[in-house]
Amino acid sequence: MIRIAVLGDIGSGKSFISKLFGFPVFNADFEVSKLYRKSRKCYNKLKKKLPQYILSFPIKKAEISNAILAKKNNLNKIIRIIHPEVRKKMKIFINNNKKSKFVVLDVPLFIESKMNKKNDILVFIKAEKKEILKRLKKRNNINIKLLKKLRNLQLPVESKRKKSHFIIKNDFKNKSVKKNVKMILKKILHARSYT
Repeated sequence: MIRIAVLGDIGSGKSFISKLFGFPVFNADFEVSKLYRKSRKCYNKLKKKLPQYILSFPIKKAEISNAILAKKNNLNKIIRIIHPEVRKKMKIFINNNKKSKFVVLDVPLFIESKMNKKNDILVFIKAEKKEILKRLKKRNNINIKLLKKLRNLQLPVESKRKKSHFIIKNDFKNKSVKKNVKMILKKILHARSYT
């Protein structure tokens, strides 16, 4: 099984492009929101660490946002509780998809949280800053301060680009992006057939 990790800035289209590969996708953001909605274990841990912000189960996104914006250290408290759970979910996902030729990992802090392995194929999604901003503004309840705090957790975009094996320029036009994805899959299979 070949692991493809999709990297890029917040709002660059990682989740959309991940689906275009046509193989099983592990979407960490989706898993995190599921944990907030369904995991009593995470709720209890977060309630204990952040009692003035985490008020009820299921955990509301606004409670998490308020906690992050209120104190610098709160984001680290949340990460220490949520990330181990996301790692477990990713491990289960990979085990469940062992027979698949590829799996696609859409994990925002993939490199930063050292989830990458030596043979992973890193694909960077390059998008224009003004396009990203336009897309982010369309999202519901986007908070610029919160966005900056989340970006500060990530490696600089340029650093991720340099570590990547492939770059997809996301012009947010479906046809050209699909063509790039197909070409990358062909190149990966071709390279792997010689190793």
